Amino acid sequence: MSMPESDLDALSTLNSEELYERARAVLAGGVSHEGRYQEPHPKYISRAVGARKWETDGTEYIDYAMGSASLLLGHAQPDVTAAMTEQLQNGSFYSDSHPLEVIWGEQIQALIPSAERVRFVGSGTEATMLAIRIGRAHSGRPKVLRFEGHYHGWHDFAMLGMKAPYDVVPSLGISPGAAEATVVVAPDADQVGGALKGDSEIGTIICEVSGANYGSVPLPDGFLAQLRALADQYGVVLIFDEVITGFRWSPGGRQARDNVIPDLTTMAKVLTGGMPGGAVGGKASIMALLDPTQDGGAGVVHKGTFNGNPIAAAAGIAALSLVATGDPQRQADAMAERVRAGIAKIFTEHQLDATVYGESSTFHMFFGPKARDGVAGRSAQEIRGIDLNLVKALRAGLRARGVDLMSHTSGVTSMAHTESDIDETLGAFNDTIEDMIAAGVVGRV
Repeated sequence: MSMPESDLDALSTLNSEELYERARAVLAGGVSHEGRYQEPHPKYISRAVGARKWETDGTEYIDYAMGSASLLLGHAQPDVTAAMTEQLQNGSFYSDSHPLEVIWGEQIQALIPSAERVRFVGSGTEATMLAIRIGRAHSGRPKVLRFEGHYHGWHDFAMLGMKAPYDVVPSLGISPGAAEATVVVAPDADQVGGALKGDSEIGTIICEVSGANYGSVPLPDGFLAQLRALADQYGVVLIFDEVITGFRWSPGGRQARDNVIPDLTTMAKVLTGGMPGGAVGGKASIMALLDPTQDGGAGVVHKGTFNGNPIAAAAGIAALSLVATGDPQRQADAMAERVRAGIAKIFTEHQLDATVYGESSTFHMFFGPKARDGVAGRSAQEIRGIDLNLVKALRAGLRARGVDLMSHTSGVTSMAHTESDIDETLGAFNDTIEDMIAAGVVGRV
């Protein structure tokens, strides 16, 4: 039964505070993703175009969340929306194979060096879950080595090590076997080598190739090449999690930019033009484990009702056609550099013990003792352990001035961001910092 028009009209007149009050009575915790909660209540967005989005009460934001980094091309990009609209006229889902998944897969194969074969999945979390399963099957060894603070989705085999303390599972309801099959180390080649040498049951390594939290904790220089060498030395499967870096760091992801090629790659976000979905790409010899034409059928079981569905495929094809040119990355990167340079200037002018950094189309801020010295060599726990009162003040101040960050003290830019957007953002940032100094929330050197 459809919702009466009167109810829809009533909802459209409510502000975010009123909507949250209603949501608390129907949604668990009042939200559909715990990260969407903000004090005193979440934002409820009614529309978004380009680099901007509008709250239900009409408040306008310059957006640096950009669909949790999925919208490299911006909100409601015309080519992507037109492709989806056209496909909707031909049906949204068939429960059968269709031509678009072949075209989409060929695009990925042409861009991502490791993607000799591709399998579509329903999300980034599903991509890492499948890749880990394939890694175990190919290596014949049960344990997975992962890194402190790196995020690979919310399934059981990605939980231990996701956040500090890294030796404690951060959620109730996790299978004890999942934790026992996970080895967590700092992103340090000596620690990786020691773990592989000391535990013959480790058969898979998974790494967020930007560093933890899309680069807020950067990897040491040369670390990915060291991982590749260690994986070869010990005969383990190397998975690069490129859910965020894929197609954003370059048309072929970070692996293409740095010419370090993994055995398997996980992808989502930009891949689908912002629609739900994802993929695993990898060496043909490893991905053959998914081939149902083998004697005895596929060695690795993988299903999923909406894998490679036509709407996501249409959006993905349109998005990757633009991504392949490199133009979206160049514009987004330039705007992120403008953000970083502007924030650095504000930090210097106000003599704050803070630093701003980032790669590609990202920016991250770090506040605290000796923060001006930078983040190189700092642990994930230290960088991610910023004073929550400071984080709340920063995000609230920016939100009040029409700027929305992605998480904590970070954001991403898109092809749709302009110099004018950045300059407006920096004005809001400067005013917010001045309020924080006056309130004693952030300290000077």
